[in-house]
Amino acid sequence: MSSSGQKRGHVEQSQAGRFLRRDRVFNFLIPDVVDRLDVSDPVLLYLEDVNVAFDGFKAINNLNFYVDSGELRCLIGANGAGKTTMMDIITGKTRPDSGTVRFGRNVDLLDLSESQIARAGIGRKFQKPTVFEKLSVFENLELAMADDKSVWNTLHCKLNSEQQDRIATVALTVGLPEQLGQLGGKLSHGQKQWLEIGMLLMQEPLLLLVDEPVAGMTHQEMDKTGELLLSLAGTHTVVVVEHDMEFVRSIANRVTVLHQGSVLAEGQMDDIAQNEEVRRVYLGE
Repeated sequence: MSSSGQKRGHVEQSQAGRFLRRDRVFNFLIPDVVDRLDVSDPVLLYLEDVNVAFDGFKAINNLNFYVDSGELRCLIGANGAGKTTMMDIITGKTRPDSGTVRFGRNVDLLDLSESQIARAGIGRKFQKPTVFEKLSVFENLELAMADDKSVWNTLHCKLNSEQQDRIATVALTVGLPEQLGQLGGKLSHGQKQWLEIGMLLMQEPLLLLVDEPVAGMTHQEMDKTGELLLSLAGTHTVVVVEHDMEFVRSIANRVTVLHQGSVLAEGQMDDIAQNEEVRRVYLGE
């Protein structure tokens, strides 16, 4: 072997040795946050004394908000009440100036990136559906699957029977079993919303944040969306931001009202509807 070949061989051995050392744990071998998530307490999501200001405007003001595991919570409030900012904080898009944001007993969401928060089990659905319109419903769900997202895997690996069953189960859950071969762009507005919820479910989240799911829907689609969200509660924890009070009443067990970045009231829907402060601030009475 030439001297250059021997040198290259030594370099390759040295590089391989770096990954065979027993005295070091490399980042890619460290368990992901989802592996150490402790959900033994009834409360799954904690926001305590959270504050956020934008150019002097206090969007979130000493906010305290708690959601139990398996709960379906509705979040209401006028525009500017802080609903979107709160969702942004939970998902890592916005960092608070102060306060505590915890997932389960032991995961500090403020220490995690947006992608890490998603992998920890928090999924967010925005108001406008963002499905792949040129792909089929099946392909949309396949791409969203909580699995290896590498280009090689996507292009060359076939789904096993368990993965195919998973897609079929989620399609049935969101009411699209007959549309698996249909292009996303051909779906109705309501069906696109359900598909996007299905895409979140493919990622197996513990917590679903759903923003105005029935905006622009027909009454029939609203009813089906309500049934879907109710069916998810228990297996998942669901927080729904919604302005349609009729829809909120149809699904809500517990309602939180935000006003000027703080919790104005919280309780059963009937109690909220009779709360004089809520009626004055939110309903304009």
